[in-house]
Parts: sequence; structure tokens; C-alpha cells
Amino acid sequence: MHGSVDDQKLITLSLRGDDRGSLCVIEGERDTGFPIARVYYIFGTQADVARGFHAHRALRQLAVCVSGSCTMMLDDGHSRRSVVLDRPDLAVTIGPMIWREMYDFSDDAVLMVLADQHYDEADYIRDYETFLAMARAS
Repeated sequence: MHGSVDDQKLITLSLRGDDRGSLCVIEGERDTGFPIARVYYIFGTQADVARGFHAHRALRQLAVCVSGSCTMMLDDGHSRRSVVLDRPDLAVTIGPMIWREMYDFSDDAVLMVLADQHYDEADYIRDYETFLAMARAS
């Protein structure tokens, strides 16, 4: 299965609030497009450090910077697209066979990722040249 950077969608999450504060909702399947099997978050990223540098064979994800901001570069092997996640109600979908790199983390950045599968090292493609060969072959 080959994804396209154009298929990775920015979505605005449901935001509720009043004078007490705000609440943002993410519902599996309805917002993510898939049932949620795993949630993880990245925080405390040092200045000038980039993260990611991998793709997944089958995993689908939804990423949201619940605090602070970061930039995600998405690459389908043919074209690239950068997305700035700088609001807790803004998320990006990431499908299979999309290389991702995250950078420009603010000091307070917390990047939360919801995934449709449990962790499986065999699903990762960690070498960019291998990813390109696979992406361009499909």
C-alpha cells in the first residue's frame, strides 16, 4: 500500500470551552479514521533535535501537538509536504508508507500520536533509501 502526501489530512478537532478552560476531543474512528490501539507522546525534545526518520509499512496514525508546536515533514517518496502543528485542536493523519521527520520543537512541545496498531518493530522502515525503493516500486 502506497500513500501520498496529499492524502495526509489536516483536521480540526472538536474544541469545547467556557470561562473555566478548554477541552479538545479525539474519538477513535470518527476523528482518526481507525480504532485506536496505542497512544504515545514525545516531549522534552532538546533544541535543534529532529525526531522520526522512519515510515511504517501498515500503521495509520493521527498526530497532534497538545502543547507548544513542531513541524512535521511528510514524504511519500515522490513529493514532500511540511505541516506546522501549533494548536491543540489541529491534527494530521499519517497513513502507511509516509516517511516522517519532526523538527522545530518548541520548549513546551508535547506531540501526541494515536495509532491503529500496537508497537511492532517489523512495521518500521528506518532507512530512507530502502523506503524510497519501496515507495517508488509501488
